[in-house]
Amino acid sequence: MNILIIGGAGYIGSHVTREFLDKGCNCVVYDNLSSGLRENLFPEAKFIHGDIHDYQTLLAAMKSAAFDALIHLAASKAAGESMLNPEKYSRNNICGTINILNAACETGIKHIVFSSSAAVYGEPQYLPIDEKHPTNPENYYGFTKLEIERFLGWYEKLKNIRYASLRYFNAAGYDVNGRIKGLEQNPANLLPVIMETACGIRKEMRVFGSDYDTPDGTCIRDYIHVNDLACGHFMALDYIIKNNKSITVNLGSEKGFSVTEVLETARKITGKPIPAKITDRRAGDPATLTASASLARELLGWQARYSDMETLIKTSWGAYSK
Repeated sequence: MNILIIGGAGYIGSHVTREFLDKGCNCVVYDNLSSGLRENLFPEAKFIHGDIHDYQTLLAAMKSAAFDALIHLAASKAAGESMLNPEKYSRNNICGTINILNAACETGIKHIVFSSSAAVYGEPQYLPIDEKHPTNPENYYGFTKLEIERFLGWYEKLKNIRYASLRYFNAAGYDVNGRIKGLEQNPANLLPVIMETACGIRKEMRVFGSDYDTPDGTCIRDYIHVNDLACGHFMALDYIIKNNKSITVNLGSEKGFSVTEVLETARKITGKPIPAKITDRRAGDPATLTASASLARELLGWQARYSDMETLIKTSWGAYSK
């Protein structure tokens, strides 16, 4: 298959690209390198340096091969930042996606795998969260992801596009075979922040709130290894092509770990003190988020293989300690 991977030089995108290459696909990566890195590109995949806001360059990229599908990973993704700078998230996530959809229609690309988020759910009404859970985002980032899902639904009805919307929980870890070297730029997620503190890039890290309704007072999250996510993208695309049917599924480990548990495990594995300071809660942070991934198992045969906390931290430390 010929696959266009938009955002394929980023943290998740590079792992997704590697998965599709490993499966024998011909891949073209389209990325503006605003957060992606050249060192995350692979010689087997053609690279086009372009922006999703540059419609003509995007269109030319989609015309550069007879693509069977595109993978959309080109969105801003920091929940906290989205509450402070909604303009950026409106432009990058919503306007950028409309460009991608319109260019796909113009060039006849009929299959899209979209990197969505568990942030679409908001405060859990029950746990674990399945795909039937109400969608009521608590941050603007989650709102933009939910709006993109709605756009996809309309383009399916009106333009016969088939899509897989993958609602990730917390992506973490690094390639289990050590093939991806580029580190996240200005990360806001827990694991890379812990790693930067362990390496001395940060003097200390912040723990946002210790008074949540959880056993140790810190937020509990479901962490999914990025190799497991990448595998989910391939399996989801295979499903929508073979079944000519769109799907929306969670990708999560179905296990919850608190910030304190992750921090203590990281201290143990790295042997570093990892100084941490308790600060105020962040706006839009639910106390606990854990997934039900039963639908992904049922429809795709997918399961999390690498998402235990030790593997998440060991593979992260393997990348950061170098």
